[in-house]
Amino acid sequence: MKNIVVVGSQWGDEGKGKIVDWLSEQADVVIRFQGGHNAGHTLVIDGKTYKLRLLPSGIVRKDKISIIGNGVVVDPWALLEEIKEIKDKGIDVTVDNFIISESANLILPFHKEMDEIREDSAGKSKIGTTRRGIGPAYEDKVGRRSIRLMDLRSEINLDKRLESVLLHHNAIRKGLGKKLFQREQLKKDLLKIAPELLKFSQPVWMKIDQFKKQNKKILFEGAQGILLDVDHGTYPFVTSSNTVASNAATGTGCGPDSINYVLGITKAYTTRVGEGPFPTELNDEIGELLGTKGKEFGTVTSRKRRCGWFDGVLVRQTIKVSGINSIALTKLDVLDELEEIKMCVEYELNGKRIDYLPASVEDQLKIKPVFKSFKGWKKSTNGIKNIDELPQEAKDYIYAIEDFVGTKISSVSTSPERDDTILIENPFEI
Repeated sequence: MKNIVVVGSQWGDEGKGKIVDWLSEQADVVIRFQGGHNAGHTLVIDGKTYKLRLLPSGIVRKDKISIIGNGVVVDPWALLEEIKEIKDKGIDVTVDNFIISESANLILPFHKEMDEIREDSAGKSKIGTTRRGIGPAYEDKVGRRSIRLMDLRSEINLDKRLESVLLHHNAIRKGLGKKLFQREQLKKDLLKIAPELLKFSQPVWMKIDQFKKQNKKILFEGAQGILLDVDHGTYPFVTSSNTVASNAATGTGCGPDSINYVLGITKAYTTRVGEGPFPTELNDEIGELLGTKGKEFGTVTSRKRRCGWFDGVLVRQTIKVSGINSIALTKLDVLDELEEIKMCVEYELNGKRIDYLPASVEDQLKIKPVFKSFKGWKKSTNGIKNIDELPQEAKDYIYAIEDFVGTKISSVSTSPERDDTILIENPFEI
């Protein structure tokens, strides 16, 4: 048995959906362990596109079990809508192939409104959230006033939990001059959808223990990227959860011994959505080309992604922070038209050279990248499935990345299609 954690090694949008879908063919169980419907995964299978936000990527495959872990915050209405969307495309979502942790915390309407209020009032200091209520929901979880899925089983219990959370939120809303939320209406709305949600509810920690005893292969699916981790990312321009691989254990209810391998999904260049530091960002025609050819628009928000050269310093750092065993390099084909390709190998801060990203956002915004240049290959790599068929310049670039970040590249993706992948080493067979 081998259990694999898949994480993004940059700021998210690295192409985790495709890689998880590709790996899930060999897995028995796929589990989301953090984030919410702010993270979009786009899968292209047999010409059909699936855009997932909460559902694990394994849901599109038959005979796989997909799970939303306790570390995920769940907008119940968004989840039911997504289930309907995927069913309309011919995918079955039943109690036999889909489970939600009974301990998962719910995103409620006032969370989304609070997210919007904060972003709108922050001006130039805004974080650039997806305005989905993720942060406020995690705050309520830590504040021990959250509504969890299990709370929907009892109207009496739900009453008490709503009283607690609305006491907090309505006090803030009153101070901001916003309309107060009525407990009875919210309770009525939740109880209406409760049966549809609760039928999927189970103690996930217990199911994982059963799967381990049955020697099932488990794929833990992360959302966003390590540079958005609330502890290890470019704080405060981060998400509200831990995106590192070790959170796969906490976010699902299993011990760290359940994790046997960590795969870091890594884009052949760098992108970022929202505000915050971005040392290698390109505000020129090359940045525009990367964005256009790479179709760099958010799955969830459709926001245009900022684009830049590959930052080897950042990826090397996230590999160490998250214990990544190998990386899956994605979107190599987006670089096909470039005469010259650059990789950041060092930073300059206040006249001194440094080889890591400093923790202070003030320093992060001041650092200047030091680049190493590579000759472009000016040939199509789209759809190539064998590394020997790549142009020599493309292979040189891949090996240079591998050498600099200090971790092997186990696969290279050459298009959005599931099968257009160069497999160098299969994590499930090591």
